[in-house]
This record gives sequence, C-alpha cells and structure tokens, in this order.
Amino acid sequence: MNKTAPKKHIDELHFEHKLWTSKMRFYMDELSIFENRLSELVQRNTKVEVTSEIEHFQNQFIRQREVAEQLISKCNDHEKFLANQAKEHPVAIDHVLFADHTKLRDEAEVYDKIYSELKTEFMNLLRKWM
Repeated sequence: MNKTAPKKHIDELHFEHKLWTSKMRFYMDELSIFENRLSELVQRNTKVEVTSEIEHFQNQFIRQREVAEQLISKCNDHEKFLANQAKEHPVAIDHVLFADHTKLRDEAEVYDKIYSELKTEFMNLLRKWM
C-alpha cells in the first residue's frame, strides 16, 4: 500500500512554526529562572544528597536548552523554505499544499512532555530543599 504523507496549507505550517518557536523561547526563559533558583539552592545547601540532585538539574537544563534551540532552528529552516516557495510562486502559493511536518511536530510534542516532567521534578526538589 502506497501511503502518501498528509498535505497542509502554508498557513497551517506557518502557524505551527510560530507556536513551537514561541513555546521554545518561553521554555528557555523559564530555564533561566530555574537556573537562578538552582543557584539559590546551592547557596543554602551543601549536603551531598542535594549536590548530586543539583548537578542532575544543571545538566538537564543545559540539555533542554540545547534541544529547544535545535527545534527553533528546524522551524526557522522550514520557514525559510516556505518563504522561498512563496517568493518563487506568489500566485500558486495559496493553492499548493505542502508535506506535513509530522516529524517536527512529534519532536515538539516529545519536548513538551519531557520538559513538563522535568519542571515537575524540579518543583518537587525545591519543595523538598528550600
């Protein structure tokens, strides 16, 4: 069975790019707040048990920032592709459907889930040690 990828209008793709980019920027801002709070936790606690948890979250925050930046970059790359298509075919752009970006959507959804779990874990850490 030959299954073709679903097609989407450029406006739908653009909307999702804007949404995901906005979410990633928000998450990155929130990570900065979490990092500041982590610094406060370091100053208040020197127990070995806390230090290993702090290191875990420092590493996770770095990694999540990297992934968010990668997702923003992928969205920007696809936006450039779509903008180029619109520039080259201004009349046809409203009538053409593009391949859906299911892989990028999956990546954004997985990121949301992982980030949400990390945030919950971090809030639990703060409740425990602050």
